Amino acid sequence: MRTIKDNKYIWVAFWMWLCFLTPAKASSGEVDVQDIVFSHIQDAYAWHITEWDGQEISIPLPILVRSEERGWDLYSSSHLRQGQTYHDYYIAAEGEHAGKVVEKNNAGEEVRPVDLSLTKNVCGLLLSCGILLLVVLRTAHWYKKHPNEAPGGFIGLMEMTITYLQDGVIKEAIGKGYKPYSSYLLTVFFFILINNLIGIIPIFPGGANITGNIAVTGVLAICTFIAVNLFATKAYWKEIFWPKAPIYLKLPLPIMPLVEFFGVFTKPFALMIRLFANIMAGHTIILALTCLIFITATMGAAVNLGMTIVSVAFCAFMNCLELLVACLQAYIFTLLSANYIGLAKVKE
Repeated sequence: MRTIKDNKYIWVAFWMWLCFLTPAKASSGEVDVQDIVFSHIQDAYAWHITEWDGQEISIPLPILVRSEERGWDLYSSSHLRQGQTYHDYYIAAEGEHAGKVVEKNNAGEEVRPVDLSLTKNVCGLLLSCGILLLVVLRTAHWYKKHPNEAPGGFIGLMEMTITYLQDGVIKEAIGKGYKPYSSYLLTVFFFILINNLIGIIPIFPGGANITGNIAVTGVLAICTFIAVNLFATKAYWKEIFWPKAPIYLKLPLPIMPLVEFFGVFTKPFALMIRLFANIMAGHTIILALTCLIFITATMGAAVNLGMTIVSVAFCAFMNCLELLVACLQAYIFTLLSANYIGLAKVKE
């Protein structure tokens, strides 16, 4: 099993080093940094907590798959630990389906069944949605019980954040008809923020790489794409198919219309990639810096101790930067979504 799987923060790695796990890892061969990094970034069928005395401590999650030959099957992911096979299912160690549940068909080929399993990222999404509901309902409940009082503490922070986003971002970008989009944009902001913060927490129930998963950011971008184009005005579509440009750029070859139409899809694509890349890059850098401790384990105690101190310092800085990025990326996604919606509401 991977020694520092999902432990992306330096104090966890330092604790493992103090427990003399570093020499054990060094004696078994070179550290596979790529395997360690990608094991955290990718989804998993169990929620890893830590390791103790060489044994992985994790929460097994339910696996629900449908084989073309045997139909539906439901079992715990604990049956597939350490390369085990259960009901002819196993987790692929390499290849196209690495890290996923696979089976062998009648021809002996490795194939993927229909997989509806409750993975770590899915559990993280359920957790973040629960936190979001708790925050919103708690804030609404306070205002219901104290209609004429000025809020303080957490409720005051929520009011300040919501007021700034609604008046300074959403209303400013969309204009007079901003109210139908306000709920969606505020939900997107807090949803991304909560998921980013969950990814920063190094211990259970944190550590899930939710917004570093391109499928999650892709769904968020699709929601913005629908909000922009489904409720766009006629003037918006006119600017796309007959933009204000010299006639030779529109006829006989529709150069500018093609460019504008291509822009309809590149805007949400940029939203998806920006959020995904920033979150994934932060996690990757922290993991790579953590691996310095294990890479230098065979270079002597003095070198290893020195690199541990350097790794601690750089990872502490990166964690502070990650906290800033978590808030900044939620704000940027909301700001750009509001601007795209505002551009689609243009009038003649």
